[in-house]
Amino acid sequence: MTDTRAHAALMDSTYRYQRLFYDITRRYYLLGRDRLVADLAPPSGARVLEIACGTGRNLERIARHYPGCALFGLDISHEMLRSAHSKLGGQAVLARADACDFDGDALFGAGGFDRVVMSYSLSMIPDWGRALRHAAQQLRPGGELHVVDFGDQDKLPRWFRRGLHHWLSRFHVTPRRDLLERMQDIAQEQGMALTFRPLYRDYARYGVLTRPAI
Repeated sequence: MTDTRAHAALMDSTYRYQRLFYDITRRYYLLGRDRLVADLAPPSGARVLEIACGTGRNLERIARHYPGCALFGLDISHEMLRSAHSKLGGQAVLARADACDFDGDALFGAGGFDRVVMSYSLSMIPDWGRALRHAAQQLRPGGELHVVDFGDQDKLPRWFRRGLHHWLSRFHVTPRRDLLERMQDIAQEQGMALTFRPLYRDYARYGVLTRPAI
């Protein structure tokens, strides 16, 4: 099991200064995030949670596209949450917590969530399978877990894939090649529906788990 304090310290160290220009630089290679926001389509008054919300970039866009939703975000990095608080200005309730074992009711009030978002976060979480399963467990009946992250890039030139993976390793990022299989397992275990598709020649992958409505 991952040492939560050690991982939190690593993330704080990594993003202490990067958070100041994170959104400017990541817009060029964290592809698919805006598609996720567009596809989210939460019902009116929905509770929307982003796990590993970082600077709050996605939550800011969700607030803009879907006014009236109750927004929540958590991150293990205190440094990233500093940026998120500044960016969101009270539009979302934010908390510092571990994606693998947070208590959603204790942090944000009982009731679960209608939408849960994980955007380019699983590739940075050591025990990512546990985090993914825990995220799915937060859904209300009829709720959806939306996940976008790096793909295998096997349909892109080898030199590009090699260079990207080298670059990502500098920031403790590891693409999860078996993301589809993990999401299939969760869908079967929890009786959920799964849609999954590669984006941009498998540069990224986008999956949605849906819990059946009562």
